[in-house]
Amino acid sequence: MDRRLCVAPMMDRTDRHCRYFHRLLAPHALLYTEMVTAAAIRYGDRERLLAFDPAERPLALQLGGGEPRDLAFAARIGEDFGYDEINLNCGCPSPRVRKGAFGACLMAEPARVADCVAAMRAATSLPVTVKCRIGIDHRDDYGFFAEFVDAVAAAGCEVFVVHARKAWLTGLSPRENREVPPLRHEVPRRLKRQRPDLVIVANGGIRTVAEVRDHLRAVDGVMLGREAYGNPWRLAELDRALFGAGPPTDRREVVEAMAAYAARAADRGVPLKAIGRHMLGLFNGLPGARAWRRSLGEGMVRAGARPDLLREAAACVREDTPAPAASTLC
Repeated sequence: MDRRLCVAPMMDRTDRHCRYFHRLLAPHALLYTEMVTAAAIRYGDRERLLAFDPAERPLALQLGGGEPRDLAFAARIGEDFGYDEINLNCGCPSPRVRKGAFGACLMAEPARVADCVAAMRAATSLPVTVKCRIGIDHRDDYGFFAEFVDAVAAAGCEVFVVHARKAWLTGLSPRENREVPPLRHEVPRRLKRQRPDLVIVANGGIRTVAEVRDHLRAVDGVMLGREAYGNPWRLAELDRALFGAGPPTDRREVVEAMAAYAARAADRGVPLKAIGRHMLGLFNGLPGARAWRRSLGEGMVRAGARPDLLREAAACVREDTPAPAASTLC
């Protein structure tokens, strides 16, 4: 599986509608779901939690949990649904996740994570991967990180997505944990040098094509999170830079495709706001981008908002290509 370009799992962000949008922008990227807990898959509405459009593939299912048996069950269900990879979250520092004894706090228990990985690998033929931090709290030396990786790799995990910040399990909010601890990308790079047998994907603060190219000289892949969501056209730029021709060259093509998708989703009762909220950053940097955000943001929350609103809001934007006649929404 090509992991040069990945889009991070983001809670309340990378749902199926967001992923369909991102797939239009980056045909070659590996996409990830929001974290889904193993318990939710065992006891909840699996169709609602796990269903996706085949166009989203390749697609990884990120699981949250710390009990090998539950994770093995969830991994097996994930394979049945058609996912391409099962990823274990060992990096989320939120208090709710920590209360459930999984996420970043699992880095303190490498033997337990190894047991979870072994159980999942026994339950599915899919790759089982791990997303982690470089450390937690005051345990942020390279030795701690390397011991965690070695233990988990011994259980059969060959792919590590490394958010190059440590996590503070107390004292910082999830948002602050994405910003306050300094980035130390030398850590995953050192790991790759010392463990060339492993696939290492770098995550954290990566934004530009130049930065991505620099990382790919040292590791196997990059994962974008906030940049991909807030400035989604960056995915199209990266896909073209890394893989050549493929993604659309005009953002209006994306709007047209998403309007058609929204029309199909409306037949299933999906409101436009569930789709449009992921598209607000599409025209960032272009004249009229603010009008696009305002028109879409205000219009999509109205009762009965129709997919044509996407086209009307896009008429507010001026690009190199001729724009449709100005809309009264602008």
